[in-house]
Amino acid sequence: MLEILDTLEKKVNPSHSAILIVDIQNDFCAKDGAFDKVGLNVEMAQEMVPRLIEFVARARKAGYFVVFVRNNYNSSNNSFLSDVWLEQAKRARRGLYTKIPMCVPGSWGADFYKIKPESGEPIVTKHRFDAFEGTDLDLILRARNVRTLIFTGFATNVCVETTARHGFVKDYYIVVLDDMVASDSKKLHEAALENLRTYFGEVVDSSKIEGLFALRRRSVGN
Repeated sequence: MLEILDTLEKKVNPSHSAILIVDIQNDFCAKDGAFDKVGLNVEMAQEMVPRLIEFVARARKAGYFVVFVRNNYNSSNNSFLSDVWLEQAKRARRGLYTKIPMCVPGSWGADFYKIKPESGEPIVTKHRFDAFEGTDLDLILRARNVRTLIFTGFATNVCVETTARHGFVKDYYIVVLDDMVASDSKKLHEAALENLRTYFGEVVDSSKIEGLFALRRRSVGN
C-alpha cells in the first residue's frame, strides 16, 4: 500500500505532483472574449492571471510538472455539443454556445490568455467541464507517477471544481490554490472553495506552497 500523504508538504512534493492550469483562455478571461461579450465578469480572472504567471515560473524552476488544460467547444457543425448541452446553454448561458461561439478550435477565443505552455508541457483538450472526460489526462498523469493535483485556473465553480471532484474519485490528492483560481462570480467562487475544502481536498494560499519550495531548496542546498 502506498504511503498516506498526511501533510501538505508530503502532498505537494514535486516528485509526484502536477500543476494543472485549467482553461486560461481568451474566451473566458480576455476583454472582448465570449464571457465579456455577454456581460459576465472577467475582472477576477484578469487580476489572478499575472499572479499565476509568476507562480508558474517559480514552480517550473522548482521542478513541478505543469499540465495545460483547454476547452474546444463550438465547431462548424457543433460535433462536440449535444442536444442536452445546447438546451442548457439556450436556457441559462446568455447565448453562449448558441449565439456566441465558445472556444472554437484554432480561434483567438480558444487560445491561451497571457500564459503559454513551455516545450514538453502537455496540453489536454477537453469538450466538457471535466478534464478527465474523454481525454488522455489520466494517462499522462499515471505515466509520470503523479499522486497530487495542484489546481489553478478558471472557473473555480465549474471546470476547476468538476475536474477536482473527478480527480479525488480517481484517488489523486487534491490541492486547490485559492489565489490562483477565479470565477465570474465571487459568491460561486467562495462556495466552490468551501465545498472542495470540505469534501475533496485542501484549499490553500499559494504562499504555503511557495514556502515549501524555499524549504526544499535549502534542504537540497545543505
